[in-house]
Amino acid sequence: KQAKQNSSRQVEGNPNQTHQIVRDLIGEVVEHSPYEKRAMELLKVYKDKRALAFLKGRLGIHIRAKRKREELSNILTQMRKAQATHK
Repeated sequence: KQAKQNSSRQVEGNPNQTHQIVRDLIGEVVEHSPYEKRAMELLKVYKDKRALAFLKGRLGIHIRAKRKREELSNILTQMRKAQATHK
């Protein structure tokens, strides 16, 4: 019996440390897309459920929408912390 090879999807879903560093760098340099900005506005006014529904409509899959909402909320908390330290 031959060993089963990982599909390209499984390999693609597990980014290594280098990929994560590159993604973080790109995130710092490039601005957010318009749908991400709108979702961040919804999160600012504590409309988490509405932001999830909006993101699900844009991304198509519930899991991706949850992941994106979590990512954007983390960005917002970092922005709030940065503003607090500047004051």
